[in-house]
Amino acid sequence: MRDRTLEALGLGEAPREHPLSYPGVWPVGSGLLDGDRLLPLERLTHPERVPVLAVGSNASPGQLRHKMAAARVTSPVPMTRAGVTGLEVGVSAHVSVMGYMSASPFRSPGTVRELFVTWFDAAQLALVDASEGVPLPDGHYLRVWLPASEVRIELADGTVLPGAFGYVNRRGVLLDRSGSPRVHLRDQRALLTGLLADSPGLRRLFGDTAREFSRRARADPELCAAGTRLFAAEGMVTASGLEGLARALPARRR
Repeated sequence: MRDRTLEALGLGEAPREHPLSYPGVWPVGSGLLDGDRLLPLERLTHPERVPVLAVGSNASPGQLRHKMAAARVTSPVPMTRAGVTGLEVGVSAHVSVMGYMSASPFRSPGTVRELFVTWFDAAQLALVDASEGVPLPDGHYLRVWLPASEVRIELADGTVLPGAFGYVNRRGVLLDRSGSPRVHLRDQRALLTGLLADSPGLRRLFGDTAREFSRRARADPELCAAGTRLFAAEGMVTASGLEGLARALPARRR
């Protein structure tokens, strides 16, 4: 029998422990995260659970395992690979105290991405909400409902979901040199190298290299807050175009 442990599958590393690995390694297909293993998934939809679209490290089994283990949440998490139309993955307009620049979606009609839908029970949803700062008035993310009219999420069997939740950065996303939303590279070293090259102010705060940026940012909230303010001061931030969906969130899905 094939070894289905995360380590054997190359999925065990958590960006929270290894920041430059963000957003972590994603599975090649759908699966059931059960403790230290990623098992085959028997069905793609789980209506008894809450669907949440993952665009960053929440699609990494290693990261999810790290979050769940820290809170002693042991129930399995179905993870469904999906084709998603209508949004792109941008760079959150804040510096994470975990030592990386995290991902956040922005509205992009016609763009198609392969992403994951994670299906959470109530305890898992509360845990992940807390990890994203959703309950805090100054937390980094909002959890918004992404309806099918705005974001089409199609599973491998052709099922189109009526919608899913997503975590949207409250401050928006970063711009690139052209003035368009910067696309998250899924290569943290390259992303940080590009950001540092674009901003002398960022280099003064965080150093000249991706490794130094990560080292200085990690667990230094004041420095991270200064970097976040710098993005806004230098005109590097734009709205995601998804903020209005938070106000339209159906009460029954809160």
